[in-house]
Amino acid sequence: MALVDIPGSKSLTARALFLAAAADGVTTLRRPLRSDDTEGFAEGLTRLGYRVGRTPDVWQVDGRPQGPALTEADVHCRDGATTARFLPTLAAAGHGTYRFDASAQMRRRPLLPLTRALRDLGVDLRHEEAEGHHPLTVRAAGVEGGDVVLDAGQSSQYLTALLLLGPLTRTGLRVTVTDLVSAPYVEITIAMMRAFGVEVGREGNTYVVPPGGYRATTYAIEPDASTASYFFAAAALTGGEVTVPGLGRGALQGDLGFVDVLRRMGARVDVGEDRTTVAGTGGLHGVTVDMRDISDTMPTLAAIAPFATGPVRIEDVANTRVKECDRLDACAENLRRLGVEVATGHDWIEIRPGAGGSLTGADIKTHGDHRIVMSFAVTALRVPGISFDDPGCVRKTFPGFHEAFARLAKVLRKGGEG
Repeated sequence: MALVDIPGSKSLTARALFLAAAADGVTTLRRPLRSDDTEGFAEGLTRLGYRVGRTPDVWQVDGRPQGPALTEADVHCRDGATTARFLPTLAAAGHGTYRFDASAQMRRRPLLPLTRALRDLGVDLRHEEAEGHHPLTVRAAGVEGGDVVLDAGQSSQYLTALLLLGPLTRTGLRVTVTDLVSAPYVEITIAMMRAFGVEVGREGNTYVVPPGGYRATTYAIEPDASTASYFFAAAALTGGEVTVPGLGRGALQGDLGFVDVLRRMGARVDVGEDRTTVAGTGGLHGVTVDMRDISDTMPTLAAIAPFATGPVRIEDVANTRVKECDRLDACAENLRRLGVEVATGHDWIEIRPGAGGSLTGADIKTHGDHRIVMSFAVTALRVPGISFDDPGCVRKTFPGFHEAFARLAKVLRKGGEG
């Protein structure tokens, strides 16, 4: 059995940084994720004038309920979607002029439903080049609050950004959602807001956020469930056993639901109070699964699908086309390079069996996407000769991934079938 220490959740770290910056007092974050995305978020807060103290396992943030300390700032959001969507929203609650830009990859990713909603709330926000994309400038004068309608069918982060903003408005916020993808991430947001002293209400499709601000606290970041999916998949694929401490029945992250997919495929799964174990049983069954709510783990499933005994069909994942890359096409492209039969549609991918024992190694085209690298690293446990054109892009969420996965592979090859 391999006991795997997974770094802190990217999603929780980003939300915690926003909440800490907005809270009244000093917040201590324990075991935050240290990666390019989260360091970029912390750096962005610093550029806005917040004090962020960082040691390896503890970060402290001096909150400013009134908004950024500086009245002018230029913030580069790197590749981080949470940084690029959350920080302009946070800045809107302050008073000043704040310009935001991002990497070429992040510039391609959409923002328009969020920025439209902010404008509907009276925020002076201007896109400098392409409408709905970075770079953008916010001329902030606080946010009154009120009612707003939002389409979160591309990304739940649009809704999360508005919910996080709600307590900083003068009268509170009512957000009516017409469509929503990755709903478990919104539940993460609501649970974390509760930990910082705010209770979000719900009236059908309308989220009700009261004014009044946040209370500083000490908050521990749980391990990243999306990252854990690669290690769980490795166990299911090789017949080995992997336990991840810190992720159990009380986990906030919906992506832990990936282990239920592995259970349906034949793996043995045990979700305890504070840990989860997955063990391979010597084979994987085909499956049809709706992954709308856990779409970040779609590439993980696609990467082990060639070894199933029947077709693996993944549905309702159109939003994966507007991530770091078009993940549906990237998975299909790379599986075909390995010799797998694949079909795709607008919001689905089907991987067909028969080639699992005769795949050939290839150079995986990562498109700069950390999840493509980490997913196909699992495939490489059964297919020799796999390489990556940009292995270093894992620094976005897990800089030490390759070393950690190599250690796991060594253990699994000793005790499992891989």
